[in-house]
Amino acid sequence: MTNPIGHPTPGFDLVIATDGSCSGNPGPGGWAWVEQMSGQTKAGGSASTTNNIMELTAMISALEFAGPEGDLLLRSDSSYVIKSMTQWAPGWRRRGWKKADGKPVLNRELIERMLNLYESRTGRTEVEWVRGHSGDAANELADTLAVEQTAKFA
Repeated sequence: MTNPIGHPTPGFDLVIATDGSCSGNPGPGGWAWVEQMSGQTKAGGSASTTNNIMELTAMISALEFAGPEGDLLLRSDSSYVIKSMTQWAPGWRRRGWKKADGKPVLNRELIERMLNLYESRTGRTEVEWVRGHSGDAANELADTLAVEQTAKFA
């Protein structure tokens, strides 16, 4: 560990906190992730997006960075992203990407990409919900970086 952020959970090769931000919904937005062991970060944004798209993009980027191997803990304050990835999307896929009410799944392309990355991991993968804006150092840093991107694209 060179520059750990907060208190990374021991027993993982990577611990990554993700966050998304949007000013207006839709509006300009940003996304970011923080790898807590090394302090490495990545962020981006869009001039016209939604909060859910930015949250999904942060998780996709984190999964791409992590790769398929190694023990990974993903941390997010987005119940939408966590439940999409771990609970809802497998059922949506079985139903032809329709929700229980028969309506099409919003953000399908991003959710499919995230699910494929998540399911193709060979290393242990755990997901943890973090309460946003509660003083968690990595979540706060990811939020700050995402908000900076939102401002940049505004």
